[in-house]
Amino acid sequence: MRPTPQTPTDLPGSIPNLADAGERLRLTPAAVRGVVTLADIWGLGATEASALLGDVSERSWFRLKKGASTEPLPQDVLMRISLLVGIFKGLRLLFSESLADDWVRLPNQGAIFGGESPLDLMLRGGIPAMIRVRQHVDALRGGL
Repeated sequence: MRPTPQTPTDLPGSIPNLADAGERLRLTPAAVRGVVTLADIWGLGATEASALLGDVSERSWFRLKKGASTEPLPQDVLMRISLLVGIFKGLRLLFSESLADDWVRLPNQGAIFGGESPLDLMLRGGIPAMIRVRQHVDALRGGL
């Protein structure tokens, strides 16, 4: 019996096709669960969570939290969630749970933060800032 061929998104390390609404629909439930859990752990209010997700109103945030939305998330929102979850996971690998969970709110003297908290930087800088914070956490994990 021949193995079923794998599609590119089935392979380890593959990049999902976020231009495909069906792929976004498939990824949306896990992304929503992840960001809702992360928001609770980080103590994000509706305003902060909505801002981190980009063009998401507080009303839409509450609908997401309730699981009331059946639409696929837009590409940029999935990207933002991916960055936030990556930051969260990296912090949990680096630090004790309590420090990892508080880290985003603590003032940081690292070069990219200039004394502000990573959360403030991400709220102010959007996706580019989220990428920088993710790279910073990844560099810390790599010992750089």
